[in-house]
Amino acid sequence: MEKNESARPRFSVIVPVYNRIDEVRDLLESLSRQTLKNFEVVIVEDGSTEPCADAVKEFGDVDARYFYKENEGRSIARNYGLERARGDYFIFFDSDCVIPPDYFATLTRELDAHPTDCFGGPDAAHDSFTTTQKAINFAMTSFLTTGGIRGGKVSLEKFVPRTFNMGYSRAVYERVGGFREMFSEDIDMSTRVREAGFSIALIRPAFVYHKRRGNLRKFMRQVYVFGMSRITLKLLYPGSLKLVHALPAVAVLLGAILVILGVTVSPWFLLPIGLYLVAIFVTALVLTRSLAIAAKAVPASVIQICGYGCGFIKAYFIKILLGRGRNVEEEILMRKGV
Repeated sequence: MEKNESARPRFSVIVPVYNRIDEVRDLLESLSRQTLKNFEVVIVEDGSTEPCADAVKEFGDVDARYFYKENEGRSIARNYGLERARGDYFIFFDSDCVIPPDYFATLTRELDAHPTDCFGGPDAAHDSFTTTQKAINFAMTSFLTTGGIRGGKVSLEKFVPRTFNMGYSRAVYERVGGFREMFSEDIDMSTRVREAGFSIALIRPAFVYHKRRGNLRKFMRQVYVFGMSRITLKLLYPGSLKLVHALPAVAVLLGAILVILGVTVSPWFLLPIGLYLVAIFVTALVLTRSLAIAAKAVPASVIQICGYGCGFIKAYFIKILLGRGRNVEEEILMRKGV
């Protein structure tokens, strides 16, 4: 039964799900502990073979609605939820997020003090996460990797909300619409929001705990796709590609040259690479105070740079130089839900 208009929540949390029962349970548990409950939750099961309907029922104290639909992709699932959401603002979390108990109290306070049309917050690693997840979190947020490209406190470009922690008003939805089914759909959405004249803000205190990938192999595939999708965005928005976006690709090419010179000419050519790896280790150690995390942060950061850079280089060659647009590999990875 639908609630009456006077009971309409301020926020509608929309979560696309695909075979993530345990993650949904952790997410809903964290939402059940919110100090301010001015929100509803819309769970959209995107054709999962292991539905989470029973897990949703476990949390009767959360205003949650569950929908099951055919598998079509995470963006279409989000749009399905948007069509059924009742809030004044729409919040997007990934199923692998855990939300701090004061998230909605913080978000309400910040929006009341500084209204904005579209917003996003940062992510962090929870104490309960594995050392690999914490190392990957460092690689995804550090200024020494591509964290400086993603926007934030120390950033090389304008802040771009990401769908693990993003929201916008109903007015934005009514003019701009929902998400397009593509990689980096959040960057695409933020670009459309900005081009429509709406404001976008980083709400730093409204952070979430993001589990990210559980192993380095999956992480490699993810960042490789991110690199490819940057070229897709360039085709959609010709002015969006900046020099800073090519830095990982430059680092890959330069690193390859230094390795070749280090092997064939002199080991001294390997010194810059060694200093960079030491900088990653020391920075991660200072920030996390953990030798295990710092040790894993080194390969995670190398994977972050190399994966993104290689994806960028390959996509640039295929889509820009050869003019083939989206390649077959990207289509396959999209269907796998990477």
